[in-house]
Amino acid sequence: MIYLITGGERSGKSSYAQNLALTLSDNPIYVATARKWDSDFQNRIDRHQQERDERWINIEEEKFLSKIDFSGKTALIDCVTLWLTNFFVDTKNDVQLSLEEAKKEFLAIANQKNTNIIIVTNEIGMGVHAETHIGRKFVELQGWMNQFLASNADEVVLMVSGIPVKIKG
Repeated sequence: MIYLITGGERSGKSSYAQNLALTLSDNPIYVATARKWDSDFQNRIDRHQQERDERWINIEEEKFLSKIDFSGKTALIDCVTLWLTNFFVDTKNDVQLSLEEAKKEFLAIANQKNTNIIIVTNEIGMGVHAETHIGRKFVELQGWMNQFLASNADEVVLMVSGIPVKIKG
């Protein structure tokens, strides 16, 4: 099963996804896609790590999810926005190349057998219009990737103010 958990910032996506993972597995995998940009971001990563107990298998992978063997396991990938940022920066803001590379990585993990994949993403296009050209390009990338993920997901949940609203499945 592929679960997509989407919503705005601080809408409860990660908490919902973590609880779902723990209902599906005693020892789920947590895949952190964040790149350590600076000390503030490291503090954010540290805080998130402290929220997970010994039941979790923690893996840090900035881009290449296909390197991870998810077969027969439950995994939570948190989050698509940070994951896409890594492609976007590394391709010098090339939306099409970033989208192609991210789709390829997703399809590689989606085809693994007996797997529950829970993916957290942000609906950044529902917020304030991006001020910069690069910001607007990233919003387009995120929107297209979210559509692709939702079309491939078995279940899609939109988080609104901490309340899960099932929109697919």
